[in-house]
Amino acid sequence: QVRLVESGGGLVQSGGSLRLSCAASGFGFSTYGLNWYRQAPGKERELVAGITSPGSSPNYADSVKGRFTISRDNAKKTVYLQMNSLLPEDTAVYYCRALRAGLNRVDDYWGQGTQVTVSS
Repeated sequence: QVRLVESGGGLVQSGGSLRLSCAASGFGFSTYGLNWYRQAPGKERELVAGITSPGSSPNYADSVKGRFTISRDNAKKTVYLQMNSLLPEDTAVYYCRALRAGLNRVDDYWGQGTQVTVSS
């Protein structure tokens, strides 16, 4: 059974930090690209950060560059999002996504989300 389980969300003051984790099971984690998305109330879901293989250059949304860091540990089948210097506009539900696109199929898995609330 495929599972992606996020954790680490919560309430933090502006300027604070949180570390999100997303633990995977039930599929070949190391062969997937991994992404963090977020969705704020009344807004569309947006890509925050993504990483392909360990050691590769990750990509970030402009709004989080220099503040967020994505990393992955294939041995633990976990992807992380370190969030520093948090702002109230970072408040959202954060989702992890595992994606692998082949010639004839696409495997696309999402977690259930974890709430991050940043108070001013």
